[in-house]
Amino acid sequence: MASCCNRWWQAPVYFTISIFLAFTAISTTFHSNQKNAIPTTRPIGYELQLNVSLALRRAGFNTMAILLHVSPEIFLSSPNLTIFAIKDSAISDVSIPPWLLKDLVLYHTTPSKLKMDDLLKKPQGSCLPTLRRQRNIAITKIVARQRLIEINHVLVSHPDVFLDGPIAVHGVLGPFFPLDPPDVNERWNFSKPPICDSNSASVPDLFKPKNRVEWSRIIQLLRTKGFVSFATGLHSSLQRILEDNLDLTNVTIFAPQNLTVLASSSLLLDKVVRFHILPRRLTYMELTSLPVRTLLRTLAPGQDLEVTGKVNFMKRLLVNGVEIAAPDMFSSEKFVVHGISQAFQLNEVLDKLM
Repeated sequence: MASCCNRWWQAPVYFTISIFLAFTAISTTFHSNQKNAIPTTRPIGYELQLNVSLALRRAGFNTMAILLHVSPEIFLSSPNLTIFAIKDSAISDVSIPPWLLKDLVLYHTTPSKLKMDDLLKKPQGSCLPTLRRQRNIAITKIVARQRLIEINHVLVSHPDVFLDGPIAVHGVLGPFFPLDPPDVNERWNFSKPPICDSNSASVPDLFKPKNRVEWSRIIQLLRTKGFVSFATGLHSSLQRILEDNLDLTNVTIFAPQNLTVLASSSLLLDKVVRFHILPRRLTYMELTSLPVRTLLRTLAPGQDLEVTGKVNFMKRLLVNGVEIAAPDMFSSEKFVVHGISQAFQLNEVLDKLM
């Protein structure tokens, strides 16, 4: 216990070191670009920068407050800015390399001031430029009456956290691109920009509103309920899942608390995550009404789950021999999530572990 307590402070220290390294890279990038830049207005003042940081801390966005506080260069990049601050819990449980921290901030900042009212007036599907070169973000959902808006399928949960002078700041539930440690370098540098093409104002088909499953909400709920490893795995596999299932409108998710293959290759992780998702919505009552040995098609091609019976005096349902420990943990019209006692095992995974 003592050794555990003595090391509790190391994580934030290492994270802070990573932040400083990242923004050393940011400084280099901005200084190199300033040679070709033509100043159009006075840079944003230090007092205003400090006020942004304080507003973020008051709203609970401490990580983004630190990132912006140690990177004043970000405020020199444009005369007007809109910053989308990521909720602490969405980035505190993943290992983020320094170079990605740089891209994280740039990709969540637009070179124009957009209040919530301004965002709501834009048509759904609009793309917004960011400070990350040739990378845009998209307004993927607008519900004007409820004043709800999603960007890259991530909810703007705290609109107008800060509005003063040339700066607007909004809080969002998660990052606008997957933070998957095994393959984030490959995906971010070599794949097409997420959702928006670099020169387009339209959204590709796979991200249009016909895909109505509330994925960002599911991932956030999983995190808050303690299913962090599965939420991280789902987040990292989501783009590929959507690409392969363009008409996916209802899902059933079996969520294990521990996903042991999280550190495996992205291809293996992707297969395991798909093996826990059905392309239809089945409540616990509907599952229990199915006969034993009923096969359940999953998003993993050729890999079905099987209703294998019930166990113990509480008559908990077994699927592939695994107990559904938390039935109907959360649900909506389009999805239902059941907590399971352990992850379903693919034969391919067992071969890797042996």
